[in-house]
Amino acid sequence: MALNHLNLTVKIHPVVLFQIVDAYERRNADSHRVIGTLLGSSDKGIVEVTNCFCVPHKEYADQVEAELSYAMDVYDLNRRVNSSENIVGWWATGNEVTNHSSVIHEYYSRECNNPVHVTLDTSLQGSRMGLKAYVCVSLGVPSGKQGCMFTPIPVEISCYDPEVYGLQLCSKTMSTGAARGRNVQPMLDIAQVSEAGSKMSVLLEQVLTYVEDVLANRVPADNAVGRSLLDLVNSVPHMSNEQFSEMFNSNVKDLLMVVTLSQLLKTQLQLNEKLTLLTSV
Repeated sequence: MALNHLNLTVKIHPVVLFQIVDAYERRNADSHRVIGTLLGSSDKGIVEVTNCFCVPHKEYADQVEAELSYAMDVYDLNRRVNSSENIVGWWATGNEVTNHSSVIHEYYSRECNNPVHVTLDTSLQGSRMGLKAYVCVSLGVPSGKQGCMFTPIPVEISCYDPEVYGLQLCSKTMSTGAARGRNVQPMLDIAQVSEAGSKMSVLLEQVLTYVEDVLANRVPADNAVGRSLLDLVNSVPHMSNEQFSEMFNSNVKDLLMVVTLSQLLKTQLQLNEKLTLLTSV
């Protein structure tokens, strides 16, 4: 049994999950499961999935048919846009590995080394969208019948800063109400700084309340939380109030300068567009 790829960890970006759910919602009426290709990179035991696409297929009782030529055409087109994204595995909707999974996995084993298999439970069993990742481990004895077994591996969500901001905007649509059509406009940079400061103040109040309760023996101490708080305190640069105020004001001035220049540029483009329309008339 091969164990050299059981130490892999899969990191999936939120855009991949949105693409999988979108493909599931757009599936044919007679399709119960949707599959596709995972794109990303693999380095030092970390498989980072940054993109994906759907592969049309049909499953029968004794066989599975997939449009592999379509999958390769889409992959070639994606390589023209982003050459750093390679095939790292495949995905499927559902909460389990099916009988046809080994056949599909065999194809992806020819396209990349140690492909990963990711399942996303779009049926919402247990009132949550379960996310799992697997690798296929070969089983058997030399010169004997060979088989394979899907073994779970760790999987986690990884986000770039723009993705975090996008997720925050999406979460705000949950409280907008149907009257506004669940639409949320991006905030200005200054408004984002103000909102972040307010959230930071609330979190600091929660931390102070917890520390005071522990010191007063109202709640039991948690060593893990204590170590995290110590790391947080040590990560803060040692500076006086005057130094911090100077640094903060300097950064705010830089931000205001960027906002002003962007507004001037936008005004100039709008004026130029109107002048172009007048001259064309």
